[in-house]
Amino acid sequence: MLLTKMKPEFEISEAHERKETALDVKQLNIYYGNHRAVKDISFTIEKNAVTALIGPSGCGKSTFLRSINRMNDLIPGARSEGIILYEDVNLIEDNINVVALRKEIGMVFQRPNPFAKSIYNNITHALKFYGIRSKKKLDQIVEESLRKAALWEEVKDRLHDSALSLSGGQQQRLCIARTLAVNPKILLLDEPASALDPISTAKIEELIMELKKEYTIIIVTHSMQQASRISDKTAFFLSGELVEFDQTDKIFTNPSNQKTEEYISGRFG
Repeated sequence: MLLTKMKPEFEISEAHERKETALDVKQLNIYYGNHRAVKDISFTIEKNAVTALIGPSGCGKSTFLRSINRMNDLIPGARSEGIILYEDVNLIEDNINVVALRKEIGMVFQRPNPFAKSIYNNITHALKFYGIRSKKKLDQIVEESLRKAALWEEVKDRLHDSALSLSGGQQQRLCIARTLAVNPKILLLDEPASALDPISTAKIEELIMELKKEYTIIIVTHSMQQASRISDKTAFFLSGELVEFDQTDKIFTNPSNQKTEEYISGRFG
C-alpha cells in the first residue's frame, strides 16, 4: 500500500476515475530551494494512453515527470505542493511508501542504464528484492518482460551474457523490460530515444504504441515529430507553466495558444 487512501479535495466521478483517469494533477508547484520550477499546473492524464510532455530545455517537463514517482526527493532542497492524485492517494504526501510507489509507477531514463550483470539478472534483480525466489517463476517473468519489450527473440539464446554487450537500442528495451517485470501500472519515459539511432528509435516508438494497451505512458520528448507520431495527448510546458494541454492532433494542427503555435512552428526552443 502506498498509504491510506485520502478523500479527494476535488470531485472525480467514480466512473471517470475507473475508466479514464490515471493521474489527476491539481495546483502542483515544485520548488528547488526558493526557485519555483513548476508553477500551479493542473491537468488529467488518461489511462492506457500516451501523454507527451514537450517544451524547450528547462521548461519543467522533466521536473514534473520525476515528481510523479518522487525521484525529485533525491535532489537536495526539492519539494512539491499541491496534488497528484493516483487511486485516491496524493502522491506528494510525506507518508508515501516510495518503494511501493516506484513499483507501480516505473521510470526509464534518457540514457540506457542496464546493470553490469547478465541480461537475465537485470530482469530478476528487482524481483528478488520483492521476494520472488522460484526459478520457474523468475524464468517466466523474464521471458514475459522481454517479450513485452520486443527483445526476447533477439536475446533468448544469450540471457546469461552481459547486458553491456547489447546495442544501445537493445539496452534501452532491456531497461523497459526490467521496469515491466515488477508489473507497474504507469510508465514514465524521460526522452527514452534521444541517445539512440533512427532505427532503434523507431523500435522504441513501435514498442510504446504496443505497450499503451496495457499501461499508461507519460513521455518527455524534445522531438515534436516523435510526440506527433506516438502520443494521444500533448502537454506544452514553458517557463514552468503548462501553457496548453489537448489532443495531440489539435496541438499540432490548431493550437489554442499563440505560444504553442510559435514553439510548434520552430520560432523558439
